[in-house]
Amino acid sequence: MKFGVSYSTPHQGVDPDKIVAFARHAEECGFESLYLPEHIVLYPGAAVGPYELPPTLPYVDPLDCLSFVAAATERILLGTGVLLLPYHHPVILAKRLATIDVLSKGRMRLLTVGLGALPGEARAVGVEYATRGRRADEAIDVLRLLWAGGEDGVSYAGEFFSFENLVSFPKPHEVAQLPVHIGGSSRAAARRAGRRGDGYFPGGALDARERAVQWELARSSAAEAGRDPDALEYTRMGSIDMPVERVEELAAQGVTRLVVSIAATEPEQQRDELAAFAKRFGLPQ
Repeated sequence: MKFGVSYSTPHQGVDPDKIVAFARHAEECGFESLYLPEHIVLYPGAAVGPYELPPTLPYVDPLDCLSFVAAATERILLGTGVLLLPYHHPVILAKRLATIDVLSKGRMRLLTVGLGALPGEARAVGVEYATRGRRADEAIDVLRLLWAGGEDGVSYAGEFFSFENLVSFPKPHEVAQLPVHIGGSSRAAARRAGRRGDGYFPGGALDARERAVQWELARSSAAEAGRDPDALEYTRMGSIDMPVERVEELAAQGVTRLVVSIAATEPEQQRDELAAFAKRFGLPQ
């Protein structure tokens, strides 16, 4: 089992010194990865399910923040949970992600993408909400095409994106492709993970039966697409106080990574929570 930790600026704040201190301590404790969420804009009445989001929540740009964190750390992997893929142009995004990976010496390896659940957010960036799934599928294909393309350029003709003979450098650090994990809480997301993803990171308030159905759907979709279902990573959220027995249960369900969230907002308490978790699970120092 691999262990990551989420830093939510809407909850923990945007103080740069606190963010760096948190990331460094997570690295020292042996956490594999640091994840940040994304919302581009909010507005009065924006809600995810029954939960209304205060429009002043300070969501930083996750990629800019991860680049900032990368400059202050050495080993911890960088992740998004989730990046709202339909609201980013993949030609620009391919360059941004490759740049972070190069400058961090190969640590931008846990990109997790989702579709977004706020129609007003889609309208704000000129994206038709109903088409965001197809747009995301194309965007994944475009990212991988640009990363793999050589000096002769690559071309693409799709419903949403079209170009000829584009050359995008630099390439990701010492790999042909960056992994793309799929986040979401729907069966469509699970199918997308199997057909196109390197892993599945389900969210939402799903019960145990639905989670099992979705994971099996991701694996079967991978097999149907001629991909190896055993190569899929399975990431889940967890709590900082979760017991060893619960982690063993999740491992038995096929989970390969847990991303824990912390309750504390003050640095000293955050350090204590991270250190206690690392000790309980024997994370490598």
